[in-house]
Amino acid sequence: MSTMFGARVPFYKLQGCGNDFVAIDNRVLRLPRELMAEWARRICPRAFGVGADGLFFLELAAPGSGADVQWHFYNADGSRAEMCGNASRCAGRLIHALGIAGERHVLLTDAGPVAIAVDALAGLVKVQLTAPKDLVLNTTLSVLGRQTVVHFVNTGVPHAVILVDQAAEADVAAMGRAVRFHEHFAPAGTNVNFVQVVDAAHTLMRTYERGVEAETYACGTGACAVQVVLHALGLTGAELANTSTGGEVLSTSIEDGRVFLKGAAELTFTGELNAPALDLPLP
Repeated sequence: MSTMFGARVPFYKLQGCGNDFVAIDNRVLRLPRELMAEWARRICPRAFGVGADGLFFLELAAPGSGADVQWHFYNADGSRAEMCGNASRCAGRLIHALGIAGERHVLLTDAGPVAIAVDALAGLVKVQLTAPKDLVLNTTLSVLGRQTVVHFVNTGVPHAVILVDQAAEADVAAMGRAVRFHEHFAPAGTNVNFVQVVDAAHTLMRTYERGVEAETYACGTGACAVQVVLHALGLTGAELANTSTGGEVLSTSIEDGRVFLKGAAELTFTGELNAPALDLPLP
């Protein structure tokens, strides 16, 4: 890397409905996996780094894998995540923009292959998530001294879903952290979604994200978890418009038992990382 780039490493910044990510084309950089987590911890902080909810590296998928591209995705705290819905949409937009693959391609994640369809003209990306699993409805937990009904499903990463009367009034910071680290979900923990059902086709949702350890503007796998849980409870139909904290709308749908996520994904800027200033470990 030092020979090709000197102290500077090209990067891309993307956002999907307010979830923002740094992306690095690892086809040329070839950063070894053992250094990636530390790069995420140094690049993602908003005061001292680029600022992002997460970081992913793109590589060509191995022949015979059934995928076109593979990624390595890390949360802002350096933890590796099996999947991230909005990041996968951003990855799809970048993969197409860089000419790595066409509008329809398959991204290999730690949760499995994810089919992606890019509508570049509209700036929209639709992804088919891996099959949801471990659905458990109506579990009552003691959270901050209150009995709280929590639903759970894994849509690539674990998600708790809590129904609230007014999403705007939910104590996402305190309740979210308490549920995220609740012993019931140990040791991995869980993301936590607070959901207000407006009607059978529309929700308001807020998410406390594991790995970011704060509320984020949107969460794609969270929106899909909400879709699966509410549909199983008979509260919504097979298609939902989920308005996130950032005011953007994530569309989710269940089609022939498969779960899809659709929304805007934008390449906001490109730049170069100054490796010494960020104290990035080099191979």
